[in-house]
Amino acid sequence: MATAPVPSPTGQPKAVKTNHIGLQVLDYRGGKTTLCAGCGHNVISERIIDAFYEMGVQPERVMKLSGIGCSSKSPAYFMSRSHSFNSVHGRMPSVATGALLANKTMKALGVSGDGDTASIGMGQFVHMIRRNIPIIYIIEDNGVYGLTKGQFSATADMGSTLKTGVINDLPAIDTCALAVQLGATFVGRSFSGDKKQLLAMLKAAIAHNGTVVLDVISPCVTFNDHEGSTRSYKYMQEHDEPISEVGFVPHFQEIDVEYDPGTTVNVRMHDGSQLRLRKLHEDYDPTDRVSAISALMHAHAKDEVLTGVFYVDTQKESFTELLNLVDEPLGTLPEARVRPGREKLESAMQALM
Repeated sequence: MATAPVPSPTGQPKAVKTNHIGLQVLDYRGGKTTLCAGCGHNVISERIIDAFYEMGVQPERVMKLSGIGCSSKSPAYFMSRSHSFNSVHGRMPSVATGALLANKTMKALGVSGDGDTASIGMGQFVHMIRRNIPIIYIIEDNGVYGLTKGQFSATADMGSTLKTGVINDLPAIDTCALAVQLGATFVGRSFSGDKKQLLAMLKAAIAHNGTVVLDVISPCVTFNDHEGSTRSYKYMQEHDEPISEVGFVPHFQEIDVEYDPGTTVNVRMHDGSQLRLRKLHEDYDPTDRVSAISALMHAHAKDEVLTGVFYVDTQKESFTELLNLVDEPLGTLPEARVRPGREKLESAMQALM
């Protein structure tokens, strides 16, 4: 970080902190939130601002995408200088796919909810994962439909109760276990109340090239923050079980932290940054898909909410890499380069005869 002088009321220059590309944190802020006071989604927005500022990502190089729901309103509250698209309910992954194919040089950030993802959007969610679309996909998970008066969502735990006393008798969909199984290359879960962990995970997500799925437990203070809820602040504070301590060293900073051998897993990210995971579970291996799913299942059986980075794969090619696209964004190419000539069409027609 650097500082730049700005005028002050006393006439003396006042130092303003800037990141390594010369921008202030104000350059990453958005509009004033209209969500409920105390909503976990607002905390996530703040951590997104911090992460993109500290990583020095140019806001104009970011596309923000969302669907429908309380969570899908939140992109308005950060990085107002970025491109933004609010899609139809559950259809954000296909919009993101098209946008990235048109311009693969952009950084895609999708913000969704547990309803937008695990209910109406499930079909699009799973195909986004299996293709390894290069996107940071954040699920702001509160276990209810906040815009329609707090009914259970598909991620609500069996046995959880609503404020009305209704008990959920259906099993929950674990979006993290599903993401690991289907081939996402960076999967983790955090809690909006754990600012340090969430910030480190977001910075690592920015450095990753592939599908990042971050399920962030984000309590709904209006409909799901009561006794009997498994998505309340109190429940998370009592049942949160981190699988590791998450540290992150950007590629533009010196790595000067040392840990005892065998206690830490280092993962080199695509841009050269280092994701450092200090083991809290002896058998923890963030590069083993089977171990990740097993850890999630065991935690669920013990009524624990496992948080941290569960799985990372930096070797698998992203969807845009698999397609062998040209270096220039497709959306900028002239018609002569994207429209096949008549001889190509005739050759294709002959092949079909």
